[in-house]
Amino acid sequence: MSLRQSSILVIDDDVDVLTAVRLLLKTEVHEVVTEKNPETIPSLITSRAFDLVLLDMNFNASINTGNEGLFWLKRIKELKPGTSVVMITAYGDIDLAVRSLKEGASDFIVKPWHNEKLLSTIADILKKKTHPASSINHQFSDRNSHPDILGNSDVMLDIFAKIDKIAPTDANILILGENGTGKDLIAKAIHEKSLRSKQPYIKVDIGALTETLFESELFGHKKGAFTDARDDRIGRFEEAAGGTLFLDEIGNISLQQQAKLLTALQSRQITRIGTNRPIPVDIRLICATNLPLCELANENHFRKDLVYRINTVEIVVPPLRRRKADIALLTGHFAKLYAAKYFKNNISLSGAALQKLEHYHFPGNVRELQYIVERAVIMSDSNILEPDDLIFSPIESSGQNTGGENSETRLSTLEKNTILRVIEKNNGNITKAAKELGLTRTALYRRLHKFEI
Repeated sequence: MSLRQSSILVIDDDVDVLTAVRLLLKTEVHEVVTEKNPETIPSLITSRAFDLVLLDMNFNASINTGNEGLFWLKRIKELKPGTSVVMITAYGDIDLAVRSLKEGASDFIVKPWHNEKLLSTIADILKKKTHPASSINHQFSDRNSHPDILGNSDVMLDIFAKIDKIAPTDANILILGENGTGKDLIAKAIHEKSLRSKQPYIKVDIGALTETLFESELFGHKKGAFTDARDDRIGRFEEAAGGTLFLDEIGNISLQQQAKLLTALQSRQITRIGTNRPIPVDIRLICATNLPLCELANENHFRKDLVYRINTVEIVVPPLRRRKADIALLTGHFAKLYAAKYFKNNISLSGAALQKLEHYHFPGNVRELQYIVERAVIMSDSNILEPDDLIFSPIESSGQNTGGENSETRLSTLEKNTILRVIEKNNGNITKAAKELGLTRTALYRRLHKFEI
């Protein structure tokens, strides 16, 4: 069905939204009907034939939970199962909007929208009405269009859907997840799908910056501003101008650093050390941390106003133990990758080996799985990996409780001794030690501080 032939119903309690949509659609579709009160939905749906419904997620400003939209979505589907529904949502309700896809919505639009995007979304859905193979039952068929991120589990498909929706916006993104879950890959995917994809993508491991390096690294400095400032240097904010700035490990910065960062984000300008001239910057900000949001919001450790500034939309990357359906896919990918790297024949896993991985809890997440497979490929003399070829990382393994020592204490002792042994083996080279342990340098430094090494 073409856009010109369609009849569309718009339901939103915001009169301004109804007016804007009506003015946009009246010259594009056959008929557009707007309605402020959702209670009229049953009579409207049953008395007239609408090809598509644009439905707001919220109708009660005092509640604003999105459940009203889900309720009316289900009601429309009960009354007219074949009706296509597009949810209208705000940034903060994207998780609910993704849930609406599973409840039968065809798509969702984020406010404020681009008119061209809204029209193309409606046109695509109407076109699918004449092609059943592209119906709602296959809504996620092309969600995994992120070549560097592997996953077919429901939780990963939800993340792919969210990336596709938020990437074209300039919303600030906060990525939450344990170490080793692939937060940096999510950040890169958002940039590559954004309108800034042709512009710079600058990543900063902000948690590893000392107090003295923080300002110089982010904001730049003028020659002679301090002892080692031998030349003028632009900071990462300026390097990322027009593109995306990804601040990793943001949960580890001090309150003083947070204040400086907040000032730059609020004013959208920076000042190089040694100058008084503010420089405007145009960036899209993505941040990541392994801290849960509730801990990040603890004002004893992190400024709440900065949390609001960096967290227009959040993405929670699940640990591998919550996406075990992806283990076979990830393992196959790593086996192929390292077989090519180390000039081995095609390598695969036996059923028993895969079962061993699927029963493991992976405290080190995808990074640990990668380490396990790489080691197995290097050490194996066969092109089929068996259970004995898969050695779990000693730094992540808790072992058994013995000698009256509780498991938590024993794990800490094992972890500390392993770190000391590997650092000694690599003659104090932290970079090499971190790589052998399957950790980032930042994660290893945190453990050194934890154990007072």
